[in-house]
Amino acid sequence: MDTHSSDTIQNEKLFNKGFITITSINFIVFLIYYCFVVITAKFATGELHSSAAEAGFAAGIYIIGTLIARLYMGKKLEIVGRKQILRFGALIYLITTAAYLISSNIIILDTVRFLNGFAYGTISTAANAIVTAYIPKSRNGEGINYYGLSTSLAAAVGPFIGMLLLPMLGFNAIIILAIVLSVVVAVACFVFPVQNIKLSAEQKSLLNSWSLNTFIEYKVLFISLVAFLIGLAYSSVLGFLSIYADNLHLSTAGAFFFVVYALIITATRPFAGRIFDARGENAVMYPSFVFLALGLIMLSFTNGSFMLLLSGALIGLGYGTFMSNGQAVCLKLVDSTKVGIALSTYFIGLDLGLGFGPYALGTVHSVLSYSGIYILCAILTIFVTVLYALFYKSKDIKVLQTKTSR
Repeated sequence: MDTHSSDTIQNEKLFNKGFITITSINFIVFLIYYCFVVITAKFATGELHSSAAEAGFAAGIYIIGTLIARLYMGKKLEIVGRKQILRFGALIYLITTAAYLISSNIIILDTVRFLNGFAYGTISTAANAIVTAYIPKSRNGEGINYYGLSTSLAAAVGPFIGMLLLPMLGFNAIIILAIVLSVVVAVACFVFPVQNIKLSAEQKSLLNSWSLNTFIEYKVLFISLVAFLIGLAYSSVLGFLSIYADNLHLSTAGAFFFVVYALIITATRPFAGRIFDARGENAVMYPSFVFLALGLIMLSFTNGSFMLLLSGALIGLGYGTFMSNGQAVCLKLVDSTKVGIALSTYFIGLDLGLGFGPYALGTVHSVLSYSGIYILCAILTIFVTVLYALFYKSKDIKVLQTKTSR
């Protein structure tokens, strides 16, 4: 076999050392995030005696910090360097995670959540760009789905840990566990040999300018809007499932909700990636919307453990599938020098939905029950499906996709 053939096979290998390392880092970072997101509202109302709206704000302010980080670090990622941004984010993430230990009132909790969100946004923005360098171009959909599996699993394991340990050991025990995991992330980020990409003088000049297109990638604005709306719908699960399950006397089943979610995602994610590569994004996007809407409707009418867990499976098929495939759509629309800004734009949309949702829905709770909120979010998901269908009938978008795929 000649050298060129050997290099080609190596380049097509998906599960290389770099891919596995950055995917593992991403899993731990998201696990900590999701662990706190489901227990923050409960901690704020139960221990700090906050209102539902204040608790929702404490859960959601995290995303404001994340958004600022994504906007700024998405712009600076290639200028400063992916390696430097990743390491900076890991250190700040460790420090701000430890700061949860001093959250003795709602103001301090809000401040810590904001700063921790900024750190999370920094390390996440770097990791999302870094992983693309380790995915073969011909396996983009499959690679992003496997990478996204780390996020989806974290979205299941994190809430499970949080909901299980909070009543057993308390908030501080969860913080200590998160600190240990943050140390692991920091060490891994400093050991992992990240290569920065080389920019031309023209590209550096563009990124150093302060025009809007150096912060936001216009080509992925629509999929980012869809991500915002889907994130808002899913935030009803992250923000209020713990309280909702308690009200139904289904606390144990509520914790295992996310285990079922994880199992379903693990089983289906590889197939979703292959379908994306073979048949395009619509073959996975439409089913994801349908499953999410059905899961939210079932959650609204839950009256027992079986229905609660089945709704977890449907929501996993819906939100979990959308999240990573939306990311893969972004990669189809931009070249390699715009990956950082494009993914930053996408996750700004997603994070806005996840962060704004708990506060907005917490306010709505004054007139709607939690069951009613889940119905409202199911209707929102149906609206997104219609919006997506209308968008992909647009002639301009088809031309855009054709041009960017060349």
